[in-house]
Amino acid sequence: MSEITWQDSIESFVSKASSSSPTPGGGSVAALVAVLGTAMTSMVGNLSQGEKFAVIEPQISAVMYTMNRLNEECRELFDGDIASFNNYMSALKLPKETEAEKLARKQAIYEAAINAIEVPVQLMEVCRTGIECAYSIAESSNKNVISDLGISAILFEAAAQSALLTVEINLASLKDLELKQQYADKVSTLMQQISDLKNKASRIIQDRIEG
Repeated sequence: MSEITWQDSIESFVSKASSSSPTPGGGSVAALVAVLGTAMTSMVGNLSQGEKFAVIEPQISAVMYTMNRLNEECRELFDGDIASFNNYMSALKLPKETEAEKLARKQAIYEAAINAIEVPVQLMEVCRTGIECAYSIAESSNKNVISDLGISAILFEAAAQSALLTVEINLASLKDLELKQQYADKVSTLMQQISDLKNKASRIIQDRIEG
C-alpha cells in the first residue's frame, strides 16, 4: 500500500478511501472534513477585513490565527489516526507463546487502543474550538459570505460526529471500565457543546441570510 500524504490529489485520496484498504479510514476522513471547516472559516475571515470591518479586526485576527493552528493540528491528527490504526494491528500480531509474550502483547494492545481513542477525542476538541470561532464572528463577519461560515459550522459538527463514532468503536474493546466511562462522559460533553454551538451559530447565520 502506498503512503497517504497531504500531497495526494483529491482524486487519489478518494480512490484510496473507497478501496479495500483500511487507511485512510473514518478517523482520517473526519480530520480532512475538519480541515475544510478551518478553510471555510479562514475564507470568511479573509473577506471580513479592511476599513468596513476595522472594529472587529482584533477578533478576526484571533480567529484567523486559531484556524491556522487548528489546520496544522488536523493534519497531525490525520497522520495520527492512520498511525494509531497501524500500531493497533501490529500489536495484535505480536507473539503470544510464552507468558512474557502474552503480557507484552496485552500491554501493547492496551496502549494502542488508548492512542486510537485519544486521536479522535483530540479531533473533537479541535472541532469544538473551530465552531466556537465560527460562532464568535457569526454576527459581525462579511454578510456576503455568511453562508460559507454556516458551512464551516456544519463541517466541524460532521467531523466531530464522525470522530465520535471512531471513539465509540474503540471504546468497545477497552477492558478498563472506569477509564471507559471517563472517555464516554468526556465525548458526550464535547458533542453536546459542539451541537449547542453549531445550533446557535446556525440561527444567527440563517437570520442574517434572510434579513
